Amino acid sequence: MNAPAELLIDTAAGSAHVLTPAPRETWWELAAQDADTHATQTPAWLDCLRVTGRYRDASRLYTFEDGSRVVLPLVSRASRPQRLDAVESWPVGWGIGGPVAPGGVGVRKARVLFDDLAHRPALRVGVRVRPGGGEAWERAVPADFRLEPHMTQVLSLDGGFGTVWEERFRTRARRDVRRAERAHLSVQVDRTGRLVPVFLQLYEQSIERWAGQQHEPLLLARWRRRREFPGRRLAAVAARFGEACAIWVAWHAGEPVAAIAVLRQGGQAKYWRGAMNRELAHPVRANFLLHQLAIEEACEAGCQRYDMGESTPESSLAHFKSGFGAVACSSPRYFRERIPVSRFEHGLRTAVKRVIRFQDV
Repeated sequence: MNAPAELLIDTAAGSAHVLTPAPRETWWELAAQDADTHATQTPAWLDCLRVTGRYRDASRLYTFEDGSRVVLPLVSRASRPQRLDAVESWPVGWGIGGPVAPGGVGVRKARVLFDDLAHRPALRVGVRVRPGGGEAWERAVPADFRLEPHMTQVLSLDGGFGTVWEERFRTRARRDVRRAERAHLSVQVDRTGRLVPVFLQLYEQSIERWAGQQHEPLLLARWRRRREFPGRRLAAVAARFGEACAIWVAWHAGEPVAAIAVLRQGGQAKYWRGAMNRELAHPVRANFLLHQLAIEEACEAGCQRYDMGESTPESSLAHFKSGFGAVACSSPRYFRERIPVSRFEHGLRTAVKRVIRFQDV
């Protein structure tokens, strides 16, 4: 890896010393000090981007006049000239990035980061902020950055699993967990990547179900979903995260019926991906049992939160997550484009959906 470039930036909001790419040891140090750091904000996650896509490390370490430090995870496309590049934290489909900052960022420092990003020579710059971390960014965002709202559902684990079960799980969730237990499901948890093929088998079955629900041609659904989540991505994450990546699989009558992947970083557990054979999983409520076990383990590990991921408000998925007591939190994306590429892409997707009579579910 090349030595970091050293810069001194002077913005209307203040100055800072910048190292890019951010030194890994410093990044890990700040991640350990910042109790709200997600697994997707770590160097390990950036390595997964680089090994499964043509990305380069564009992370930035900011050191301010008061001695405080902030790492902003960033990647750019390795094969594009800067003027046609996208510098993002993270690209769409890779989840939450945003600053790693013990003690928070604050409005003034957020403005420094925004000003610095605005001067990148890229076609697009963007930052996705973690749940609960957007207030300073909302107050600091310049007029030329656009807001893309996202809703993430997060379960507080304060008080331990007994409190979570009795006070946050809703009655229907506790009932469905008990139903799953009576169904004599067999559950395995893998932290080595051994069950990646089983997860991907269930994911292929999920694609077929989603295609039918959304009135989407199966070939198009497979192309789109595999592009969004290629199988090598799960294998890469499992290899790099090791014990911090748990793949839970429920079996019934010898068949795998449902699986979830859960990541952990410090006090944060994150439900990352799920897949199932609905015809087999739904009658025995397999997903309820998998999440209950993952939540219980997160409590035992001393985690403060179980992030259940992004949902569309009022959707069936949002309803499912709320059954465990997960509450909606804003995790917005802010981005700036020199040419309105996103509007063109959105218009193209909308037109295709109209042609195939796509139905969002």
